[in-house]
Amino acid sequence: MAPSGPRSIKRGCQRVFYWIPVLFIALIVAWSYYAYVLQLCIESIEDTGEKVVYLLAYHAIFIMFVWAYWQTIFTKPMNPLKEFQLSHSDKELLEREDRGESQQEILRRIAKDLPIYTRTNSGAIRFCDRCQLLKPDRCHHCSVCDKCILKMDHHCPWVNNCVGFSNYKFFMLFLAYSLLYCLFITATDLQYFIKFWTKGLPDTQAKFHILFLFFSASMFSISLASLFIYHCWLVCKNRSTLEAVRAPVFRHGTDKNGFSLGFTKNFLQVFGDEAKYWPVPVFSSLGDGCSFPTCLVNLDPEQPSSPSGSSSASKR
Repeated sequence: MAPSGPRSIKRGCQRVFYWIPVLFIALIVAWSYYAYVLQLCIESIEDTGEKVVYLLAYHAIFIMFVWAYWQTIFTKPMNPLKEFQLSHSDKELLEREDRGESQQEILRRIAKDLPIYTRTNSGAIRFCDRCQLLKPDRCHHCSVCDKCILKMDHHCPWVNNCVGFSNYKFFMLFLAYSLLYCLFITATDLQYFIKFWTKGLPDTQAKFHILFLFFSASMFSISLASLFIYHCWLVCKNRSTLEAVRAPVFRHGTDKNGFSLGFTKNFLQVFGDEAKYWPVPVFSSLGDGCSFPTCLVNLDPEQPSSPSGSSSASKR
């Protein structure tokens, strides 16, 4: 029991360390709010109409941006349902078997009653030793969270959370609104940034906030635009970041487009089938995260389509 003390201290320090990138983003956003609202709009802009329009538009974007960021950070990643976890008797049976082939035979027997179509590169059933469960399709074990995450995309240090089935829509909206936030600041700050160089601004501390606000917003816009475009491409192809790096393996072999159902269905799978919820950071994705319809036609007809035996495609 002695080593548990140092291990718990180490885990505590790691948890604190993981929040540093989030704190950094929070400080940047807080400063940008102060610089834009107080130093630019209130102190530097003289036209009242322009000032009101800028403030109203800014706060509308700011609220959506912070809301999406909050949801991405604090939405708990979903884990596999209990149907995918080994029973006590199955665990004991698996532990008694030394040979890999015998263990695979046990896992294949269990998987026969589950909607599992993907395999490892060697064609074996995907099993997590840490969580003691059969991995659903598109599920992966996160070494940082030390859990299996449904439709895991990646672990993002900037939100200190796994991006997966439960919060991927929030992550997409976070990218979209943060990009819009930076572009709006860049566009509305541009004329005052030019005045800085042409000596058109009064010699106050506001001029330096305006200068750095333009530089930081424009630089963040470039990085956010590239990341947002990449994830839009992933949504259109119905792939996760992990699947883009390593294509999923099915019983018939590797297929990078195995889960792609066409642009419209791919988009709806992430954002839901009710358009009024698309721009709002509330959960509206389709499905349960454990089973996904595929474009493949040569699946095992005896394999169920969901843990309960009902068709996952019919739910969608």
